[in-house]
Amino acid sequence: MAGKRRKKGRSHSTRPASPTVPKWVQYDPEEIEEIIVDLARKGYGPSMIGIVLRDQFGIPLVKPIIGKTITQVLEEHCMKMVVPEDLFRLMEKAVNLRRHLEEHPKDTHAKKGLLDLESKIRRLVNYYKEEGVLPEDWKYNPQQAKLIVAGGLYREEKC
Repeated sequence: MAGKRRKKGRSHSTRPASPTVPKWVQYDPEEIEEIIVDLARKGYGPSMIGIVLRDQFGIPLVKPIIGKTITQVLEEHCMKMVVPEDLFRLMEKAVNLRRHLEEHPKDTHAKKGLLDLESKIRRLVNYYKEEGVLPEDWKYNPQQAKLIVAGGLYREEKC
């Protein structure tokens, strides 16, 4: 393993050493964009789209090939994410944990897990407010989170 040693929880693969277009990629940028939009319409998030492109299509990185990230491609095709993907996944977890607690109200470990999860959500919301990704008046609300999760990760807008 080159470089620094990894700490716990870092079992992902390493990114390609040079951000150049590999010789084996047989797709042109327009085809890759079509694949990205099709996968997003099926409900895949940007990270999962990247994994599918890597594993099924042999495309290690999208940005060197088409000059844009997956989220930029989706925004160009009028598919805007409601909230950032990591925040959406945490909200999904919180909604499922609340559903579990409705059925099992005495599960104290789950209650503690929900408290920790919602504090993580609030910290992430504060970060995205500082970065300008979320509006300043956006607040986490469990009922609102349930609606957002039910609506899906993307909303299609008119271009």
